[in-house]
Amino acid sequence: INAEYGDDHFATVKDKQDFEANLFKKTYQTDFEIIACQGLTVCYKSSVDILFYVVGSSEENELILVNTLNTFFDTVSVIVRKNVEKKAVFDKMDYIILAADEFIEDGVLMENESENITARVYPKPEQDIPLSEQTMTQVLQNAREGFKWTLLR
Repeated sequence: INAEYGDDHFATVKDKQDFEANLFKKTYQTDFEIIACQGLTVCYKSSVDILFYVVGSSEENELILVNTLNTFFDTVSVIVRKNVEKKAVFDKMDYIILAADEFIEDGVLMENESENITARVYPKPEQDIPLSEQTMTQVLQNAREGFKWTLLR
């Protein structure tokens, strides 16, 4: 959906697309979290129908890459209210791209706390309405979201 490159490791757009296609083939149905691909270290995480990747050089510390991935995933999770799937991500893509820009700039990690990133790019949700003041539609929507989150665990 979105890719940001912090250096000129890939000379052309075609090289980037080939790398992304190869990476997807290697990670689509595996349970590993860290792999080596074309001389790069790749950390990835899947959620329902979407994959998140953080790619670094082969000399990069894997723990930092995993922490970076987890921080970004947590940020996205807050933005889409723990409903990390394609439709929700597409609906909030503007905030997610802003978060990515706040998070990493030119390949340099600028922030490692998802709460700080979220606070800067995503407006605070409205205060929770007491159950007695919610409409039936709001109650059903909240129940549906809670049930979906329980199933995704």
